[in-house]
Amino acid sequence: MPQNLSAACYVSRVDPLAGSQWSASGTVAGFAKSAPNAVLMTFAEKELRRSGSARALDLGCGAGRNAIPLARLGWKIVGIDLSWPMLCAAATRAREDRLDDWVNLVLAPMESIPARGRSFDLVIAHGIWNLARSAVRFRRALGEAARVAKPGAGLFVFTFSRNTFPPQTEGVVGEPFVFTQFSGEPQCFLTEAQLVAELGCVGFAPDPAVPFREYNRPRLGALSSGTMPVIYEAAFRREG
Repeated sequence: MPQNLSAACYVSRVDPLAGSQWSASGTVAGFAKSAPNAVLMTFAEKELRRSGSARALDLGCGAGRNAIPLARLGWKIVGIDLSWPMLCAAATRAREDRLDDWVNLVLAPMESIPARGRSFDLVIAHGIWNLARSAVRFRRALGEAARVAKPGAGLFVFTFSRNTFPPQTEGVVGEPFVFTQFSGEPQCFLTEAQLVAELGCVGFAPDPAVPFREYNRPRLGALSSGTMPVIYEAAFRREG
């Protein structure tokens, strides 16, 4: 499998997510218009000054919401996703912004990254790891991120929190943090302690540059709307 691909070229034209919401035209158009994560942009700017090089991996890059602005900052971006229409939208944005030389896009799963080990200075897992349908797949994805991250590389995480559900909510039998109650599909919802422990197992430690934040959590005593997941945002650092 090729390691680096241009913004207009992909591993395959077969869309593994054909027929799913992630490849629907309305979803793609919405993601193409989404603003980048401002906390990520600030973190990436600091990482750019800190690092001697500037190669970033955007896991589940979608339509380039974060990848294109990161390329504008000066990062060489490899974006992977499983939605062909999302990658096409990202490629179009890269061409329009004349960033073809800065953005490489690959149709690939998060648990099988087509890149050499220790090749990225920054890894972005923005709204992707929560889509793992089992702890096994989640852990494989974390292991792959650790494999391709250079020692000292930054990791930016944006993922679902267990606090999306009341404490008494039961998960999928045999799974430590997989629930179906939010969307009807198996997805990962971790506590802060679980997320830190799982990332620690593959060599990532919390980075105080982006302390843990939790979004959308209902106030004490308030009822959850059930329409928005509670989300963790944090940064980590690859040890070793």
